Amino acid sequence: MDNQNKPQGKQLQIEVAPEVAQGVYVNFALIAHSSSEFVVDLASMLPGLQKATVRTRAILSPEHAKRLAMALQENIARYEQEFGKIQLPNAQPRTISPFNIGNKGEA
Repeated sequence: MDNQNKPQGKQLQIEVAPEVAQGVYVNFALIAHSSSEFVVDLASMLPGLQKATVRTRAILSPEHAKRLAMALQENIARYEQEFGKIQLPNAQPRTISPFNIGNKGEA
């Protein structure tokens, strides 16, 4: 590798606050978009209930939404290569509800 293609030695430093590092469990996503942004609501939903609680909302530019989709696709491929194919039991091609409550949205 020549000097032109070497990284410049700059590394992105990411700080995660302790309350964020704990994470939140989500099993439900709602995605909406306009011409300038994508809004991704990540929620949790309990079996037998028809109410999901949004745990966090991310607002992304279209370019960042596409980068996120590509990164997820790449990581899923790596996961499946290491651990095997992820099976979606009884899932229709595009569903937002993990508990089959009859919603017709998309995720």
